Amino acid sequence: MLALLVGVSLILLTAYFGESPSSPLHNVQRGIVEVVSPLQQGASTVLSPVKDVAGWFSDTLQAKSQNDQLHAQLNKATKALAYYEQKATLTSQLEAQLKLDDTNSISSYQPVSADVIGADPTLWYQTIEIDQGSDDGITMNDPVTGSGALVGKVTELGSSFSIVTLITDHTFAVTAEVLDGTGETGVLLPAVGSPNQLLLQDLPSSATGIQSGQLVVTAGFKDPQDPDLNSLYPPGIPIGTVSSANQNELLNNQQVQVAPAANLRHLSVVQVLTRPHAGTARAQVP
Repeated sequence: MLALLVGVSLILLTAYFGESPSSPLHNVQRGIVEVVSPLQQGASTVLSPVKDVAGWFSDTLQAKSQNDQLHAQLNKATKALAYYEQKATLTSQLEAQLKLDDTNSISSYQPVSADVIGADPTLWYQTIEIDQGSDDGITMNDPVTGSGALVGKVTELGSSFSIVTLITDHTFAVTAEVLDGTGETGVLLPAVGSPNQLLLQDLPSSATGIQSGQLVVTAGFKDPQDPDLNSLYPPGIPIGTVSSANQNELLNNQQVQVAPAANLRHLSVVQVLTRPHAGTARAQVP
């Protein structure tokens, strides 16, 4: 049957191309075209909306698939960004700690690194929990640094954990010095009602050269009668910078505002300054 159809087709094609334009086969072709052409145009017009709807569904499904793929890629990129931002924050804090370790202020201490494992959500800016304790050589009132600055001291102690009271807690106080060229010294306390601010109080009336942006550090303490007796906090550890040095406040209240150098809400790793090396001892003074 296939061979027969192929043979008939060849015969008709040969006859068609061999005849003149007015031949019967050409007349039949023109007749068929005249009859079929209106039907073809009508069918095309009728089916055009169907084709458009089918195309819309196809485009919609394709767009939805692409949208799902883009959402998946965005979620993946967001997770990767959060991961690398966290690593960058940790790296920045560790670099600041390394710079602090190289200073003379803590050269006689034995820093113990610790991860921050908890913070009381109802006591922001007051306490954090770390994963090192008495088994690691930590004792009560040991100074704690983070991001290259003083962040608090150990106030509760367990064998494998410690609670650190931050410098913005209402019970905290430390003797501090402004690096303004004259070394003005006062007592640094938290600002009441402002959990991320400190007040440097009891400054001398002559402290008129203090300006915003100047660094505030631990002043340290030495008993002139006993050179080996050091304060609780080594001298020279950064605490923050002067954020407001109003001259009226200086003259009337002998105080300036200080912003902490460390971001106390985002501490990931800290160092506890444990026992000084032999030949030194610490007094329990701010």
